[in-house]
Amino acid sequence: MKKQNALLAYILIGIGIFFLLRQLKIPILTDFYSWQTFLIVIGLALLIHGYSAKHYQNLFSGTIVLGVGIHLHGLAHYSFWIDHWAVYVLIVGIAFIIQYSKTKNGLFPGVLLILLSLLLIFSNRLAINLTWLNDIIHFIERFWPIILIIIGFYLLQKKK
Repeated sequence: MKKQNALLAYILIGIGIFFLLRQLKIPILTDFYSWQTFLIVIGLALLIHGYSAKHYQNLFSGTIVLGVGIHLHGLAHYSFWIDHWAVYVLIVGIAFIIQYSKTKNGLFPGVLLILLSLLLIFSNRLAINLTWLNDIIHFIERFWPIILIIIGFYLLQKKK
């Protein structure tokens, strides 16, 4: 199989499996007959293609699409699922770590984003002695778009 058609082939196989399972109406899989599953299938296809064809740039985007698909599926189907915007930051951090595993690039932003997201997700459970940290987290939650803009401008100005 040519490498240029491999990604399309993986996506078609995944979508075919999705619709076959839907036709078979297997009771245990009824929660997966949703649009979120398409995100999961595309994310898995990007990851499989990234590893098998050594197109490691697909690892980052595949992890993000897969993570967002899993998160949205969890929100739609499970009452215990964490509904916090910092989960998306966690997904991006995990994507950096997975990319780092093959390219040796992105370890610092990955670890930083994962730690920041965990801090934000569990900030309401901080001890009473750390109330000053709660004020900082509240500030970040209010003005996080400005942080994204600053990081974007930094990346534009950064020279390799």
